[in-house]
Amino acid sequence: MLFNSLEFLIFFPIVTLLFFLLPHRFRWFHLLVASCIPVYIFILFLTIIIDYIAGILIENTKGRKRKLYLIISLISNIGVLAIFKYFNFFIDNTNELLYSIGITTTSSYLPILNIILPIGLSFHTFQAMSYTIEVFRGNQKAEHHFGIYALYVMFYPQLVAGPIERPQNVLHQFHERHYFSRQNLIDGLRLMLWGLFKKVVIADRAAQYVNIVYGNPENYHYLNLVIATLLFSIQIYCDFSGYSDMALGAAKTMGFDLTVNFRRPYFAKNIQDFWSRWHISLSTWFRDYLYIPLGGNRKGVIKRYMNTILVFVVSGFWHGASWFLDICF
Repeated sequence: MLFNSLEFLIFFPIVTLLFFLLPHRFRWFHLLVASCIPVYIFILFLTIIIDYIAGILIENTKGRKRKLYLIISLISNIGVLAIFKYFNFFIDNTNELLYSIGITTTSSYLPILNIILPIGLSFHTFQAMSYTIEVFRGNQKAEHHFGIYALYVMFYPQLVAGPIERPQNVLHQFHERHYFSRQNLIDGLRLMLWGLFKKVVIADRAAQYVNIVYGNPENYHYLNLVIATLLFSIQIYCDFSGYSDMALGAAKTMGFDLTVNFRRPYFAKNIQDFWSRWHISLSTWFRDYLYIPLGGNRKGVIKRYMNTILVFVVSGFWHGASWFLDICF
């Protein structure tokens, strides 16, 4: 369900109103049901169970078994993401490679899976992995309430475009009692409207020009290409940050504080400053769970550049199962 859809216009006020009408002890269940789209339940049910049990086992175990439980958790999440997002991509490339060197023909191609990638699956899996990693590191207590943990993974405002939350920021909020606040409602609705404006009025309008020019660049003057490129930078920012603002606003109306995902990135002073402002929850995820564990910048210049390149390659695949040349041409 998209934030700028008629369905959400009906869904949001009903869910928010019922949240405050229900007693505190039933609210987690209400939000979990509201967050559960059937296909998501089918896909995530197994990994939610695995991660929930893994978190408890990691907390209660010492020695090498702790790492084993973490590895099982990570493999289950990465496996689900790999099957639904990357399996057909790698099969297509394998088929093309085997065909190009004459091993196979088009009639003997390896079969691909007839599956649809659920919206937001990457966000859900990364958020789930951050939980078991933080429990393993001792920064987060294992969640013993299965329903609360499932809600942490599937909380509906984060469904479309994150932010990717850390358990330290969100889990305790699901246990806390939230009272209706007029100020939270105003702040949340204001943020949602601003996000909706960025998405529908700015991003979608800019996309109309960008799509036309980028669709047939050879037919346009170089100034049109320059304008289209500038508009695309505005489009991609307003599209993504607009959804993030709507997510933060929807959560805020119920008293939940999610991580700010964009901090005026185009006002950055340099590239490093830009990445500290753009899609903050994802960039810090790669920094804390991939770049630093690989050694970061602590093992010399060559190792630092290798780690940086690897992070950007993984980040590229996270954003979409496609080669750069496919995107450009």
